[in-house]
Amino acid sequence: MVIPANDEEELLPAALRSVADAVTQLGRFRPEIHASVTVVLDACVDGSRRVAEQFPQVALSEIERRSVGAARAHGVVVATAGEPASELDRLWLASTDADCVVPSDWLVRQVVLADVGVDLVIGTVEPDDALDSATLARWWRLHHLRDGHPHVHGANLGVRLSAYVDCGGFEPVAVHEDVRLVERIRRSGAACLASSAVHVRTSGRTRGRTAGGFADYLGALSEQESLTG
Repeated sequence: MVIPANDEEELLPAALRSVADAVTQLGRFRPEIHASVTVVLDACVDGSRRVAEQFPQVALSEIERRSVGAARAHGVVVATAGEPASELDRLWLASTDADCVVPSDWLVRQVVLADVGVDLVIGTVEPDDALDSATLARWWRLHHLRDGHPHVHGANLGVRLSAYVDCGGFEPVAVHEDVRLVERIRRSGAACLASSAVHVRTSGRTRGRTAGGFADYLGALSEQESLTG
């Protein structure tokens, strides 16, 4: 599992607690599976490192790129170092963000799908109550979270490592590294599933650290709601 973080001292604790719960649940369900968690601290100047160090199961790596794509890609390299190419089909990469809370069965659901041959799981997200109720209602009108949904979020992806590597992995870009990866994997003919059963809560903030990111999208929705509401 790879989690990029850029100055997420406030939200990172909840994210890592939820990830720890998901790892514990997976261990109960499939004790033979080893799950690792890699947090990539990208140009952090706050207390994110101190927070992450309170979780002994988390491996930490640091970069200075200010690029979520570069952070995700770096995290995959760190998490899979030493794995032979012959084992890539057996390895699964789960991706979320440092401002998200995953459910305790998040990894279990992905493993079940991987076991039946799915190579890419594209999950759904839901903004938390940091988003005002009017904008949240507008968001729900635009997002029907069903199987086969059209949405792509790096905050909720799972991919077989062989498919990830074959398609070039995450690009070191500031935004849309998730969309680009999913587009390439889909074109490759890999087995892909957009699932509403794999769901996470993400921050509802409307001012983020990356221009063009999810927070900016919510901010635009909020402005539209103010104009039409």
